[in-house]
Amino acid sequence: MFAMLLFLRSTSMQKHKINRSRHAAFLLHVHLVFVTKYRRKILGESHYAAFHQYAAEVCRDFGAELKESNGDVDHVHMLIEYPPTVQLSVLVNSLKAVTSRRLRNEFIDLRGAYEKAVLWSRSYFAGSCGGAPLEVVKQYIQHQRG
Repeated sequence: MFAMLLFLRSTSMQKHKINRSRHAAFLLHVHLVFVTKYRRKILGESHYAAFHQYAAEVCRDFGAELKESNGDVDHVHMLIEYPPTVQLSVLVNSLKAVTSRRLRNEFIDLRGAYEKAVLWSRSYFAGSCGGAPLEVVKQYIQHQRG
């Protein structure tokens, strides 16, 4: 594992701090995308700042960090760094529930967008990202023996 850490530090990860716990060294990032229910075009500039604040608070509660967020009229993107103790689906469910509730409470225009108390579609996108490119890691693993 130490050799892999040295290898990864010498690649594109130099600008990121590798986190450590008692039994692990880790650097986990996820790119999340939430879309509005029925892809309705209801989000605007005023919503993104509030969304970022609420999502950052949820992430902190999980020991994670919201690195970036932005969006368009019908979806939001997030880049989150999280520890290996976090179950991603639980974090996503909490992010969706809290941001939906708080945005609808704060912005009257979002309350009337749907008959029910919803904001996000039930689905979401999650993609792992960061660290060395996959091809570099693949080559490193292939050359482990001899």
